[in-house]
Amino acid sequence: MDILKRLHEELNINEKNLQAAIGLMDEGNTIPFIARYRKEVTGNLTDADLRKLEERLAYLRNLDERINTVLKSIDEQGKLTDELKEQIENVKTLSQLEDLYRPYKPKKKTRGSVAKEKGLQPLADVILNEDTSVNLYEYAKEFINEEKGVKSADEALQGAKDIVAETISDDPKIRELIKAYLEKDGQIHSVEIAKDERNTYEMYKDYSEKISTIPPHRYLAINRGENEKCLKVFLDYDADYLNLEVKRRYNIKPQFNDLYVEIVADAMKRLIMPSIENEIRSDLFEKASEKSLEIFKKNLKSLLMYPPLKNKNILGFDPGFRTGCKYALIDSQGTPDFGCIGVAYITANSKEEVERAKLGLLKIFKTKKIDYIALGNGTASRESEEILSSIVKENNLPIKIYIVNESGASVYSASKLGEEEFPNLPVEKRSAISLARRLMDPLSELVKIDPKSIGVGQYQHDLDQKKLSETLSTVIEDCVNNVGVNVNTASVSLLKYVSGINKAIAQNIYDYRAKNGPFKNREELKKVPKLGDKAFEQAAGFLRIIDGNEPLDKTSVHPESYKIAKAIIKETKIDLVEDDEMMLDLKLSKLDLNRFKNENDVGLLTLKDIVDELKKPGRDIREDVKIVELDNAVKSIEDLKVGMILNGTVRNISDFGAFVDINVHQDGLVHISQISNKFIKHPSEVLSINDVVKVKVISVDLAKKRIGLSIKDVKQS
Repeated sequence: MDILKRLHEELNINEKNLQAAIGLMDEGNTIPFIARYRKEVTGNLTDADLRKLEERLAYLRNLDERINTVLKSIDEQGKLTDELKEQIENVKTLSQLEDLYRPYKPKKKTRGSVAKEKGLQPLADVILNEDTSVNLYEYAKEFINEEKGVKSADEALQGAKDIVAETISDDPKIRELIKAYLEKDGQIHSVEIAKDERNTYEMYKDYSEKISTIPPHRYLAINRGENEKCLKVFLDYDADYLNLEVKRRYNIKPQFNDLYVEIVADAMKRLIMPSIENEIRSDLFEKASEKSLEIFKKNLKSLLMYPPLKNKNILGFDPGFRTGCKYALIDSQGTPDFGCIGVAYITANSKEEVERAKLGLLKIFKTKKIDYIALGNGTASRESEEILSSIVKENNLPIKIYIVNESGASVYSASKLGEEEFPNLPVEKRSAISLARRLMDPLSELVKIDPKSIGVGQYQHDLDQKKLSETLSTVIEDCVNNVGVNVNTASVSLLKYVSGINKAIAQNIYDYRAKNGPFKNREELKKVPKLGDKAFEQAAGFLRIIDGNEPLDKTSVHPESYKIAKAIIKETKIDLVEDDEMMLDLKLSKLDLNRFKNENDVGLLTLKDIVDELKKPGRDIREDVKIVELDNAVKSIEDLKVGMILNGTVRNISDFGAFVDINVHQDGLVHISQISNKFIKHPSEVLSINDVVKVKVISVDLAKKRIGLSIKDVKQS
């Protein structure tokens, strides 16, 4: 197989750039490194382009390897014709390849193979060749053989029919015909066989939809219902029509018509349809999974790339009723103030206890420098927010309250990592620190949590967990490297996602820093155990040193380009320490890029990247954070009334809509039809995770705890 040609046709990337990118990947270079620092070589392929290339390259190499195995197997059987070889070499998918290989694939014991062992192939050939010169029943008598287990002509004839049925079922053209029909005209059908506590699958208790049009989220829902033994799922199709179509393919002579009707019906029911139905179901699941993975990737990226609150002191506040509200203060570097970690019973039943708690918090608010309160959105969040707001407003304090999504916070707090970071704190207080850090820098904190626990996916627990983990890891890796990492403050959890750095090297960086103090420059990284030349090459540009002795180390300029960068600095007379961004931009804009490129033997793409980075050294690529002002009129789902206009935060996006947190302990659903007045194919076209939106309540179901919301009917501020 010409893999390069296939990739060119599929991805629309020229073969020279494909070859270069594949060569770089095969040499052990990471996707972030190639995308950022080898643009001239690859023709400016993005990390998304390279990820797709990596995925398709792996698939096609696997397909090519399987093609060679299949060709060898058929050739060893002496059955490989030029026509079959050409067909096999030109398959597009593994599924097509396996259909072609099916007739030649060594089989386990089947009715057909048993019949062949009994010597009944010649009798089957009479049927297959429709030989009218032979009296089939009389000929069958010749195969009666007690030793081989053929006791009668009827048994011999049945064995021959089994062989023919298997031959028909192995015909790739027949399988292609049936699969195409099902994919176009077949339907997926579900019926209810049991109810769960919440009657989750009521919609699917007697449900049909065309295979060609069923959306991924509905198929995954049906699939889950089947796995939970609430639904029985099967395919609906016209069996008589298909049987007739298959029989027509053989142009049967009248004398053999009745026999073939019987054989085809048996082959279809016993051999062909069960396997093709499994293939169709598998294809549906694969497509639905891919779509869900894409949604999860997009949602996770939006969440991880949410803007940080830098240089702020933040009080993490984990609300609760029975055990009180846990709080913890972190400084502008994310370091906990262990003298300001505790519990406030502001949601207690006793008024006296609540007043004592409020006075205690007021004292903290007045004596400690607090810029923001990161309030968890779980149980008692609304009640806590009301009291915290009253303390702030009544005392005219310059503190802002921000609602933080708690999903996964408890997972981190109870994890081995949480215990290692704060061994002397109970789980709840670790959670308060985590909430504060989520607001300070979502990326740095959320990398500590299994992405599946963050709550921004669609049916993530139903997907292939290995593939899900691998896919989400690439999202995190791309986000971490796009933003860059402060090597002097980063945790091991963050460092391990840096290009070229594994968990062991990340731990060594952390240990070196703890022993020797902050890194003074990137060159010092070479002293870290196991961080060799290759790892340094891959990682250096993504590891930033903010207050070191080399100003270029706080930029994404790679050390291999420092000579070029310093030549630019010298020519434009910029000062990375003293000049502000406006002055840097003014001076660098005067540089003649084409002249400089020709005089200094540097690629134009690389040169532009260096200049862009010198214009804003050390600046975070993430935007400014948005603060949502909550409406205190509602505290729970019981307070909601149809027609209310509320502020909310988008917490999750799926195929069918967006889930918005209006802080009543239950996210409301904005169905895709309620998102925009214009037609949209997917909610992600107009919404992202953490978007602040105004919503209108359009339905409230207290029994099922379901809230219907609309965005399109509300003017957004």
